[in-house]
Amino acid sequence: MTDTSKRPYSSIVVDGVAQAPSRAMLYPVGFTEADFAKPQVGIASTWSMVTPCNMHINTLAEAASMGADEAGGKSVLFNTITVSDGISMGTPGMRYSLVSREVIADSIETVVGAQGFDGFVAIGGCDKNMPACAMAIARLNRPAVFVYGGTIQPGKERRDIVSVFEAVGGHAAGKVSDIELKDVEATSIPGPGSCGGMYTANTMASAIEALGLSLPNSSAQEAISEAKRQDSYDAGAAVLNLIELGIKPSDILSMEAFENAITTVIALEGSTNAVLHLLAIAHAAGIPLSIDDFTRIGKRVPVLADMRPAGQYSMSELIAIGGIQPLMKTLLDAGLLHGDCLTVTGKTLAENLADVAPYPAGQQIIRPLKDPVKKDSHLVILYGNLAPQGAVAKITGHEGLTFTGTAKCYHGEEAAMAAIMDGSVDKGDVVVVRYEGPRGGPGMREMLSPTSAINGRGLSQDVALITDGRFSGGSHGFVIGHITPEAFDGGPIALVEDGDQITIDAEARTMSIGVSDEVLGARGDAWRQPAPYATRGALAKYARLVSSASEGAVTDKN
Repeated sequence: MTDTSKRPYSSIVVDGVAQAPSRAMLYPVGFTEADFAKPQVGIASTWSMVTPCNMHINTLAEAASMGADEAGGKSVLFNTITVSDGISMGTPGMRYSLVSREVIADSIETVVGAQGFDGFVAIGGCDKNMPACAMAIARLNRPAVFVYGGTIQPGKERRDIVSVFEAVGGHAAGKVSDIELKDVEATSIPGPGSCGGMYTANTMASAIEALGLSLPNSSAQEAISEAKRQDSYDAGAAVLNLIELGIKPSDILSMEAFENAITTVIALEGSTNAVLHLLAIAHAAGIPLSIDDFTRIGKRVPVLADMRPAGQYSMSELIAIGGIQPLMKTLLDAGLLHGDCLTVTGKTLAENLADVAPYPAGQQIIRPLKDPVKKDSHLVILYGNLAPQGAVAKITGHEGLTFTGTAKCYHGEEAAMAAIMDGSVDKGDVVVVRYEGPRGGPGMREMLSPTSAINGRGLSQDVALITDGRFSGGSHGFVIGHITPEAFDGGPIALVEDGDQITIDAEARTMSIGVSDEVLGARGDAWRQPAPYATRGALAKYARLVSSASEGAVTDKN
């Protein structure tokens, strides 16, 4: 009788007389009779020509398949979707970006569950498909490894996609000529890979590695490199090892693992999107993570990385000095990481880091613990009468720690962007962009275009932007997003009026509107919910199901 202990799912699909039709369907897609006795490993590829972030992932998926096959498994490659944040940014299409996270997680879960794979590799290369892969891994709880598609190489003069967005603002201010803008546009994206600073893709790759779901140094490799191809091959083989050892994601994804991820994101000065995505992954794993855990951990963890967008350096430059492993070793040695957390190597985090060498002497990218960029977290959770259920600020220290200004309110990103571009927004303003939350947008669009335009116009020190939407990892300046309750649900951000005074205090972790509770109450009584943006299709379904940003904007919350 065939041993099915290493094939708990595929054996149900392909073993026995009754499953002859299943086997018949599998011969044409490459199975041999011997393959039916092997563990089946799904290879979830997010390849497409939609975006440079994912255009090369087919080759990585093939390498992962080879790794699984040569380790004694039978790989089955399948695709899921991706959308491009960078391309859809500032347009109605950006509403689908966060929606795609749920679609991708659902689709991977659906294929792996339906086909009976015993384990799988999930390969992501852009902002939403990466946490989506991790969400699917957590939900399915089968041996699995995540592979990051890798970072893009820098463009001309160390440019990247944020250079283009900021050049648009500079052009509006008369600081960048038509010819200069065209040159920036044509030379910032040289080839495959994810956006090159510590933006959302590189942030989430680092977070997922710190969670223990990807192989050591997977997060710090260029998209077009032998290291990334080898990482993909090794991931395929690693799944077979996990199957052999009986290690599942639930053995890896503990509260301590999420604390490791948050600590690493803070030290790297990562994207605010990490808050949203780590909450969603934790929800999928059944771990009770909350936004207040980011405050708790952030009080003791310093920012060490001088990385873009607030800092100077690109991911490729961090890769050149050793990636994030030496940083994690520093954090571990300082008692800031839980070294006993299990990882997809089958070893603990401490064991993975045991032989990691320190960064080379003289490097300027990662600061020492005794001389940090910021002594505590740049990810600041704010509360107050403007955000009674919380908001997320990215305060790196470059923009100051407090801001008081006069509200200028806009229903949606387009109206705010037009005002910034035509000069209506000036020093001392707090730009209020509302009805962009998970339900009201729907889809919680990122505000990279407005924040880049503000920076491009030279107003980053003098203008704040607050929203119930969210920010790209490339955004910087005095920006606060994820405001809850959102405007569409009648949250206080819906009640702000032009001319109101708004105060943001990152040290006190508060944001408030300078009007009385009685006035806010009267405005609330007069407020009426606007018509929904969509009444049918994916956006409407998402708006009906989605939870608040403070709960990760998930669609399967009870």
